[in-house]
Amino acid sequence: MRAAVRRAAASGDREAARTLRAELRRAEQAWDEAVLGDDPGDDADVGAPVVPAPTGRAGTASGASRGLVPVREQVHQALTLLGVPAAPKLVGAVHTAFFPGEIPAARLTSLRRDEERSFRSSPYARPYYLCAALTADLLAPARGLLTVSTWPLSQRIVGPLSARVDFLTAAVRVAERAESTGAGRDVGVQRLLWRFAATIPGATGGTVVTDGAVDPAVVAEAARAELAVHRDADGRDRAAAARRAAE
Repeated sequence: MRAAVRRAAASGDREAARTLRAELRRAEQAWDEAVLGDDPGDDADVGAPVVPAPTGRAGTASGASRGLVPVREQVHQALTLLGVPAAPKLVGAVHTAFFPGEIPAARLTSLRRDEERSFRSSPYARPYYLCAALTADLLAPARGLLTVSTWPLSQRIVGPLSARVDFLTAAVRVAERAESTGAGRDVGVQRLLWRFAATIPGATGGTVVTDGAVDPAVVAEAARAELAVHRDADGRDRAAAARRAAE
């Protein structure tokens, strides 16, 4: 149908071009509604503002006022905080804990596909794209892991040790953010910290106070200690894979 629009425009038949454009818009809207529900428009999936749902959770830990933020920017905020490839579920939890509003799960499910479609239609039109991580062995998309296209290639690659290294790195970043914002005792942030601390040796021992809160500083220290064991080997794997990808 796009080809028909171009042919009509090229031939100077403006009336036919307008009719075909209208049909094209209706077809695209019908497709988006079928895939994503009630979000019309080609870029509405990831670019349209989302009204944050009013909740009593720690969604305002960052101190920012509630506003309208496109879904892709919400995901970008969370990934930037984490600094590592992450699963949509973790991305959503981080955003809810530290930023205003929530990311609808349905949007996260289709986000990567929508970003790819946007890139194919207008390459490099956006300052960044949300994309899949790459496996170190095959340089193929890693299932269920989101990254940012502007990150260094080695940061977007995952190897045999990367899952643990990235988990520990994310734990450090979350704990540091909790300390720097003074949000360490907020419910959403505590839930996130416990998610990390539960599987990091020393992250909870002797640090839990009477109300059951975990100390962000202790979580960060424990995560750094284990991270030191694996980080160099993982870095070598990622760097080698990045060199192969660049050849």
